[in-house]
Amino acid sequence: MLRKLIFMGVFLLAAQARAELTIDITQTVEGATPIAIAPFTWTGQPSAPENIAAIIAADLKRSGRFAPLPEADIQPAPQWGQPLQFPVWQARKINDMVVGSLQMRGPDQYVVQFQLFDVKQGTQLTGYSITSQTSHLRKTAHQISDLIYQTLTGERGASDTHIAYVTVVTDKGGHRSYNLSIADADGFNEQIIYSSSQPVLSPTWSPDGQELAYVSYTRGRPELYIQNIQTRIAKRVSAFPGLNNAPAFSPDGRQLALTLSKDGNPEIYILDLASNHLQRLTYNYAIDTEPAWMPDGRSIIFTSDRGGSPQLYQIAISRTGQKTRARRLTFEGNYNARAAISPKGTHVAMVNRNGKGFHIAVLDLKNQYLTVLTDNPLDESPSFSPNGQMIIYATENAGKGILAEVSIDGRAHQRLRFQRGDVREPTWSPFMNSN
Repeated sequence: MLRKLIFMGVFLLAAQARAELTIDITQTVEGATPIAIAPFTWTGQPSAPENIAAIIAADLKRSGRFAPLPEADIQPAPQWGQPLQFPVWQARKINDMVVGSLQMRGPDQYVVQFQLFDVKQGTQLTGYSITSQTSHLRKTAHQISDLIYQTLTGERGASDTHIAYVTVVTDKGGHRSYNLSIADADGFNEQIIYSSSQPVLSPTWSPDGQELAYVSYTRGRPELYIQNIQTRIAKRVSAFPGLNNAPAFSPDGRQLALTLSKDGNPEIYILDLASNHLQRLTYNYAIDTEPAWMPDGRSIIFTSDRGGSPQLYQIAISRTGQKTRARRLTFEGNYNARAAISPKGTHVAMVNRNGKGFHIAVLDLKNQYLTVLTDNPLDESPSFSPNGQMIIYATENAGKGILAEVSIDGRAHQRLRFQRGDVREPTWSPFMNSN
């Protein structure tokens, strides 16, 4: 049973995740834009190394904005290089159509081409030719998904991004191995970048997506580390007596907000990563934890039980080191914790309890309206996609820890179920510079 000590940032249940997974679209958006992704024309070996069209269709469907036509219904399937019969698809009320091809150009060398058509207008909207390798074909498909998404919505897509999460493997002898893993945004291509026999908690991405900060109990107590994704080299950055919890990179990546109890009470501090200078931000007898930066870097939202139960507060960061006062943000429900701030700083996702169960909710900071997005009894650890349109979180299904996603308006829901093990503490990466 999960211990609901969310405001302390302590989730000791983790999971093993596998590249093999099942994605359940549990609720789709009524009125989502119909789109057809035709099977990509394949020339080469008897079977294509990846089903590019299926990956693109799955990406667009998970976004909650599109309703791809089932592949079996795309008949007769348009072929790359042949004129598209617009009247046929106009009669079927398809707004847009993607036609593409996958061609082998040499040993482990492929060219992926696609065209996006506005069926109603009978015109091409965009088209690209992308070179790729076998191991990169899924990434290429995600890149195409994002190009389609941006062309049709005007917003950047988030399919070609990544998620990090904590997993645990329990062997037959009952021994646990805690893993920090990263994967594509759809859960495929998992890589374990850190493993320990002791709990690993609270992973968080650096703004450039090159590093992860996390809490490790490898030395028997909570300490903070920053690890490079590529080199796998980890550096211990905070090992004060007591708690070293809940790391959060500043928007410029130069500082780390964290929770320390070195002075006797859990408080929010800011650590300058270059100089190791430490600035204390909160001064209160209560538990202050789980800091999250506003995108402008001028204030932090955190969890505190100073009002009698965990709620979210916002505090400005003084550049002179003077004390500043925190103001309470949440009032609906007897528990609001684990803030995640949207990339534009307009919304705050959180774990909310109002009666029974812990759910994911989102607060619109402009109008102060709180919307509960989920209805499972044990939802936790929300994290925004880098385009701010989706929230990934951890939950339980049939007693098993899984990851799930919900759109910011609560209209689209899906679950990522790994073949074995429990999965916890997801965090969505920022956009990478290479995208």
